[in-house]
Amino acid sequence: MSRKYKFHNKEGVYFVSFAVVYWIDVFVRDLYCNLMIETLKFYQKERLELFAYCIMPSHIHLIFRDKQNEPEKLLGNIKRYSSNKLQEEIANNPQESRKEWMLWMMERAGAKSSNVNKRMFWQHHNKPIELWSKEVIMQKLNYVHQNPVESGFVPQAEYWKYSSADNYFGGKGVIDVTLIY
Repeated sequence: MSRKYKFHNKEGVYFVSFAVVYWIDVFVRDLYCNLMIETLKFYQKERLELFAYCIMPSHIHLIFRDKQNEPEKLLGNIKRYSSNKLQEEIANNPQESRKEWMLWMMERAGAKSSNVNKRMFWQHHNKPIELWSKEVIMQKLNYVHQNPVESGFVPQAEYWKYSSADNYFGGKGVIDVTLIY
């Protein structure tokens, strides 16, 4: 039996989470968060319908739909593009004190994977969950936005800069999203 999680309904709205290898806290610097934001904005132009997002220090949550009905391909493109850009930014950042360690960890992860040439940035699994009812949508939307609160980073969800929570509270987040309710 395949351990790979699947996008069964290609037209569906999905919740996904994906993490940096070894749960490395990469997204503690605005530089890297902004690169991820720009990646999402780029894909929004053509095919990413983004309903919610949250960039945590070591992982990302998205609620999205692919306008071209190939969500697995879209997510793969987002992860591949951001992986290359983030690794390049880390390698070329003279102020990154953890550079050698992070790149070594990514090389170590890449060596364990048969389909990675050099370094691996993202863990392979995404665990897509189709959001098929209002109850499930609200549960996952709450989960995405409450993650920084539950982790003790902010007292209220809308205070987390790299999240769509502010969009849902009437503010303007760093990425425009389509409100799902």
